[in-house]
Amino acid sequence: MKKLCVFCGSSTKVSKKFLLLAKRLGKELVKNDIDLVYGAGSIGMMGVLADSVLEAKGNVYGVIPEFMIPWEVVHKNLTELVIFSTMHERKQEMYDLADAFLALPGGIGTMDELCEILTWGQLEIHKKPIWILNYEGFYDNLIEHFNVLVKKKFFSREHLKLINISDDMLKIIKELKKS
Repeated sequence: MKKLCVFCGSSTKVSKKFLLLAKRLGKELVKNDIDLVYGAGSIGMMGVLADSVLEAKGNVYGVIPEFMIPWEVVHKNLTELVIFSTMHERKQEMYDLADAFLALPGGIGTMDELCEILTWGQLEIHKKPIWILNYEGFYDNLIEHFNVLVKKKFFSREHLKLINISDDMLKIIKELKKS
């Protein structure tokens, strides 16, 4: 496991505890010799995570579609910045670069990326690990909804097993190192 794609929020209005979580994750990634792949933003959790990895002398690969550069305040100091024309190309590159995926707290963009990578796993487009860091129960309602989908037969129990969930960041990193 060399490169982890992290999905997380870019909002600057979130509680400081989420920003501290991103900062801790960045330090742990570098300690464990894991490079970061992410959406190239310089603000919110995205920016704090990238800054944390870079400050610890780790590698950060940012991927962004050209039209989003003004919106996400693209990070200028990345190890590598890749710019594409469309969101689909961006996602494809993020998925191609990464050995595994981790969702931190985030908004609709994070949900979109998490659900798409889960769908790709369900369709056997990839077999890479998918993790959710359920920090302070942030994803409890989503996890419950996944169970509703299983109960109502819209999603199989087998496919639900594609998602690894933990509230322990260090446990996730330890498991990722094994993969």
